[in-house]
Amino acid sequence: MSSRKLRRVGLSQELCDRLNRHQIVTCRDFLCLSPLELMKITGLSYRGVHELLRVVSRACAPQMQTAYEIKAHRAAAVSPAFLPTALSALDEALHGGVACGSLTEITGPPGCGKTQFCIMMSVLATLPTSMGGLDGAVVYIDTESAFSAERIESLEEEIISKGVKLVIIDSVASVVRKEFDTQLQGNMRERNKFLAREAASLKYLAEEFSIPVILTNQITTHLSRALASQADLVSPADDLSLSEGPSGPSCVTAALGNTWSHSVNTRLIFQLLGSERRQILIAKSPLAPFISFVYSIRKEGLVLQGQQRP
Repeated sequence: MSSRKLRRVGLSQELCDRLNRHQIVTCRDFLCLSPLELMKITGLSYRGVHELLRVVSRACAPQMQTAYEIKAHRAAAVSPAFLPTALSALDEALHGGVACGSLTEITGPPGCGKTQFCIMMSVLATLPTSMGGLDGAVVYIDTESAFSAERIESLEEEIISKGVKLVIIDSVASVVRKEFDTQLQGNMRERNKFLAREAASLKYLAEEFSIPVILTNQITTHLSRALASQADLVSPADDLSLSEGPSGPSCVTAALGNTWSHSVNTRLIFQLLGSERRQILIAKSPLAPFISFVYSIRKEGLVLQGQQRP
C-alpha cells in the first residue's frame, strides 16, 4: 500500500505537482521525509505538514480485518482469482492457473517458449469471463526495445484508464541490465534496492487491482553450486541444471539472485529437453507442489504431452 500514488490519497493537484518536482510520487516517498524536509518542500507550517502526514499514513495503512472478514470478502469477490493457462494439468496443479493479485515469473533459456507463453496469456486474458478469460485489456511491455524503468511508475494510470486485467513484462532482467553495470563498484547494492522497489510497485498493482502480473526472466551461470550458495545467490527454487565445464561444475540459475527470487510469488521454469520436447517446472508456488510437465510448441501454441488442444 505504500506504493499508492499521492494523487490518489486526496492531496490537491497543486501540492502533488510540487512534490512531483522533487521526485516525491508515492506514499513511501512522502513518509520517508522528515517534517522539516516536508515543510521546506511544501511551504506549509509544522501543523499543516503533520496533518498531511496523518492523511497519507491513514491512506496507505491497510485496514484491519478479521480472518472471517477476509474469507467472506474473497468468497464474494466478483473478479476471478485465476487466469487459466489452457494447459489443463498445469492449471489443476496451480489450483486454477496464473493467480490474480500476485507476481508470476517465467524463467528459462532462449527458445524455450517464454514469450510464446506470454502471448498465449495475453490472448486468453482478453476473452470474456464465460470463456475463462478476464474480459479486459492487456499491457505487454517488451523491454528489449527502448524502455525505461521509470515507465513502470505510469502503469497505474494505464490500468485505471484502459481497464487493464493483465500486465506482462518481458523481460525484467533486460530492464536491470540496461539500468546497471554490475561491474562498477556499488552497483550491485543499488541494483538490489532497485529490484526490491520495482517488485514492491508491481505487487501493489497486482494486489490493488486484483490482476495477474507475469514477468519473464533470463538465466545465468555460476561456476560452483557451493560457491554460489555461499554468496547467497542461489536458492533451491532457482536451480535449472548442473553441468561440468572446463572450470569445474557450473550451476545454471534464474537471473537476478535471491533479492528478486524472494519477491515473486510463483516461479515457473521452462527447460529444453531436446529439439522438440520441453518441460515446465513449478519451482515456487504458495499452492502447487514441486512438479513438472512436458510440452511442445506447435502452431496453436504450447501443448502439454498427452493433451489435445481444441
